[in-house]
Amino acid sequence: MKRSTQIAIAAVIIIVLVAGAAWYALTPPPGPPTTTTTEVPTTTTAPMAPSVLTISFANVPNTDPAAGSDEASSSGFVNLYDTLVYPTPSGDVVPSVATSWSVSPDGLTWTFKLRSDVKFHDGTPLTANDVVFSLNRMLTIGQGYSYLFTPYVDQVSAPDDQTVVMKLKTTFGPFLGSVVRIYILNNKLVTSHFKTPGPYGDNGDYGTEWLLTHDAGSGPYMIKEMKLEAYMLMEKFTGYWGDVRKDAPDQVKFIGTTEPATIKTMLSNGQLDITDQWQPTENLEAMAKLNGVTRTDIPTAGEFYLMMNTKKAPTDDIYFRAAVTYAFDYDTVVKSIIPGATESAGPVPTALPGHDPNAPKYHRDLAKAMEFIKQSKYYGKLDQYPIVYHWISEVPDEEKVALLFADNMKDIGVKVQVVKVPWLTVVDEMGKLQTAPNIVTIFVSASYAEAGSMLQQRYHSKSAGTWEQNEWLQDSTIDAMIDDAVATLDKNERFAKYIKVQEALVAMYPSIFTYDQVERRAYYAVYVDWYAAKGQWSPVLGYNFDCRNIGFDAAGKAALFGG
Repeated sequence: MKRSTQIAIAAVIIIVLVAGAAWYALTPPPGPPTTTTTEVPTTTTAPMAPSVLTISFANVPNTDPAAGSDEASSSGFVNLYDTLVYPTPSGDVVPSVATSWSVSPDGLTWTFKLRSDVKFHDGTPLTANDVVFSLNRMLTIGQGYSYLFTPYVDQVSAPDDQTVVMKLKTTFGPFLGSVVRIYILNNKLVTSHFKTPGPYGDNGDYGTEWLLTHDAGSGPYMIKEMKLEAYMLMEKFTGYWGDVRKDAPDQVKFIGTTEPATIKTMLSNGQLDITDQWQPTENLEAMAKLNGVTRTDIPTAGEFYLMMNTKKAPTDDIYFRAAVTYAFDYDTVVKSIIPGATESAGPVPTALPGHDPNAPKYHRDLAKAMEFIKQSKYYGKLDQYPIVYHWISEVPDEEKVALLFADNMKDIGVKVQVVKVPWLTVVDEMGKLQTAPNIVTIFVSASYAEAGSMLQQRYHSKSAGTWEQNEWLQDSTIDAMIDDAVATLDKNERFAKYIKVQEALVAMYPSIFTYDQVERRAYYAVYVDWYAAKGQWSPVLGYNFDCRNIGFDAAGKAALFGG
């Protein structure tokens, strides 16, 4: 099953020992505070209400690490599960469950040494066998972040409880960075919830149904309640082995809605503390005027694309794609629709290591657009070949971009059918070439902190038919260039090859590179101390919401709202 399908299913039934910075510290926290009980027969003291941090996302997370890969799911994984290594803001990694690692001279064998004091939420010790189970399960199911490992991992083994050995089929230069996507599950617990019969032989359903509403992790939080079409509520795991801020929230609630009026109301009455990044500009401006609320613009390693289907008329014609690229008004997007955004330069976000510093930024040039449209095989019969353009209904600002595009195209004689489509429908229709439209507007963020991640996700043939590629590029030369680049062990050589791939893609006009994604959110800075909003943002999707590192002043919130 492809990643596009798994996201839809989940939401419908709803990335050597190195010392980290202070908030990456891996020393165990003090144990749970002890309490002394004095019997007082005539009085009772009500327990203190837990502090709850509430954040909105486009959807409720898929909590199965072998299935989810969107923003909400990735953010959930960071809190529910541990990984062998942890990504830093610079794009490097530091130890997490793995205390050290080594690689063979040929780059094909990776050995990780594990901590011995990590326990799952049910108290079961985490061992190397759990890592082996988790990776093998991901490879078998073939969804989520499996695409990072399927082409490369040959076998994974556990020589002893604290050692994991991964043997690769071929070299993969960014392998260590991609290991941040191996979320470790409790083997015994998941196995006990296999449902048979199922699509995975003796493994039945591999625990997929149970993991829709439960976790099997060792992370700083664990699932308390799950309502697939509404929210996920997590509570702090008091037995967590790692460092947790003393003022981290007791509970964290991820709600799945972006409806502007709902978000504004919830934020204004204290039911929401951090908004999703999909709010329209006017809503953000209005919410920023609320007492205690701050608007924050967080850079990302993501990009907003107009993905052009290269296999469907009229966008199958390179001259047609070049014409619409030059006919589009980029300045209006970054100055008026998404003020403060930076126009993209090529297919890789500027913040991502390996970006081509010489990649072009396009500007509206109607003379050049007309020059290209006249070379298109559809010129002279453009009225017979309208562009079908789908925008995501959950992201209102996308409609403004779509209407601007449609208006711009009139100047070169191209008709555009703008269609508002729910996210899950878009995911489903992109799964087949026959149902994929000419253009879909989608944000894509890197899975690991290198340009190779975006090149693989967006333009390799293996991602065709997923929500990350509507281009259906399926170009063997581009595939070979990407494969060669990521297989290169030397970082400088690898980055030079990434630039060559970007140059080749730009010449093909497969997408309109619109702007580098900025997470525009409103949040209560007066009582939420959020590292990502203070310059410590992560280039890896999901890691801006490691809630053990977010401070939450419950008393400050109560005072603000008169509680």
